[in-house]
Amino acid sequence: VAVMAAPVESSGWFPALAIAVSLLKCLFINAYHSTDFEVHRNWLAITHSLPISRWYYENTSEWTLDYPPLFAWFEYGLSQAAVHFDRGMLVVENLNYASPATILFQRLSVVFADLVFIYAVKECCTTVREEKAAKDLLRRPCFVLAVLLLWNFGLFIVDHIHFQYNGFLFGFLLLSVARHLQARHLEGALWFSIVLNLKHINLYVAPAYGIYLLRCFCFTQDNTDGSLRWRSFSPVRLVSLGAVVLSVTAASFGPFVAMGQLPQVLSRLFPFKRGLCHAYWAPNFWALYNVLDKALSMLGVRLGLLDVAGLPKASMTGGLVQEFQHAVLPSVSPPTALLCTLLAMLPALWCVWRRPCGGRGFLRCLVQCALASFMFSWHVHEKAVLLAVLPLSILAVESRRDAGIFLMLATTGHYSLFPLLFTPAEFPIKVLLMLLFTIYSFSALRNLFSGEGSLLHPLEALYLLGLVAVEVLCEVVFPLSPWQQTLPFVPLLVTSVYCALGVSYSFVRLYVSLLTQEVTEKTKRL
Repeated sequence: VAVMAAPVESSGWFPALAIAVSLLKCLFINAYHSTDFEVHRNWLAITHSLPISRWYYENTSEWTLDYPPLFAWFEYGLSQAAVHFDRGMLVVENLNYASPATILFQRLSVVFADLVFIYAVKECCTTVREEKAAKDLLRRPCFVLAVLLLWNFGLFIVDHIHFQYNGFLFGFLLLSVARHLQARHLEGALWFSIVLNLKHINLYVAPAYGIYLLRCFCFTQDNTDGSLRWRSFSPVRLVSLGAVVLSVTAASFGPFVAMGQLPQVLSRLFPFKRGLCHAYWAPNFWALYNVLDKALSMLGVRLGLLDVAGLPKASMTGGLVQEFQHAVLPSVSPPTALLCTLLAMLPALWCVWRRPCGGRGFLRCLVQCALASFMFSWHVHEKAVLLAVLPLSILAVESRRDAGIFLMLATTGHYSLFPLLFTPAEFPIKVLLMLLFTIYSFSALRNLFSGEGSLLHPLEALYLLGLVAVEVLCEVVFPLSPWQQTLPFVPLLVTSVYCALGVSYSFVRLYVSLLTQEVTEKTKRL
């Protein structure tokens, strides 16, 4: 019989893990940082130096404020501490300002903001089911989960080398997930409302929250066969849920609505004039769609079916560009991408509506929605794969089948982040950190499910080994080839397409797992 894991705070291993990873983060203070460093410095300057009425109009820098207002207030709060490090970073006109004190402050701000993430991981660990308490700490699911989350390779390099505040944001999301697993639904809705108003990428998983809360919170009872009892609907619960969500949203957007600036804010949050894909294609369905279009256009030219002069220039010679016009296949518009995304979510949403299966059914739906959005949404960044990888970690320590899917998705998704760190100095760092995390993931999950069969099919393992070949090709062979000058985009193209195959496979496997589980439960009821 499954029992809950022992409280994490009953021993000192969790604080030790958290302190160790925090110290490791501090070692990378002077590492390479991306343009996102300047993005957040500029936002510090905007929120500190300008009145609120100008926050979403200021455009001295190309890196304008394009996160929701609650994150702008977070930047304002950080700026109050930043004045004690270097006032120069808070001057809007100081573009690309990166004094040693500025670098120190911004790096440390990410480390300290991660305290939210650390607390959320601790709460998630308390929800893990353990069939029997293992004597060996290293074989306990809650310990493995803590390492998979706190030491997550992708989150580490994106936040503490590349530079962003994803750990802080994922902290609120995981805290919300933990509260739903604990059946504390209103509090879970509160934390999700907060993270949604901090970063609107979380709209990707909002349908999972909406359907689950309506089904399991607003409706209070099921029939004996598990179907919904419609008469159990509680208007009071719906109003209380709405009050939580609207109060957070009002606090975030209220001042801008009062100033008549809501259209301006929304235009910053949803810039649909950007292309279908980012400059580096995220490894999703559209990457495969784009490369198929390129292949068909090249084949058409060779067979004399297409005229080179009539093809969109980027499709044949431009390489990876932000705006991408398809030459053979139909070009994709934002409404089309939105429709594809919603259709990809529908089966998961239908399953959680018909048979919620508690908090874990919700979590499975959330992961599926996150991955569906990553696969089909408009202008997806490669970093968005973490929105599926991190919550899936919780399921991976409880189910052998989910562990196998996690290994496929995490390994492929993490490798797809390699192009973010392109400087020679960071090359050995990213390779070593990923190897350490991947080896631990495989060994720890294999130990958790020893005796239950292999976690991966031989073909899946062969695919993952292919990532090594891709890395050697892109980092060693290609730079020495004559194509380095004429086709510089090829390594990014190969990485994106190869990883897209793995992510797409993981998406399909998650759905197969979800739907076969649904069929199994229906058979049991019969």
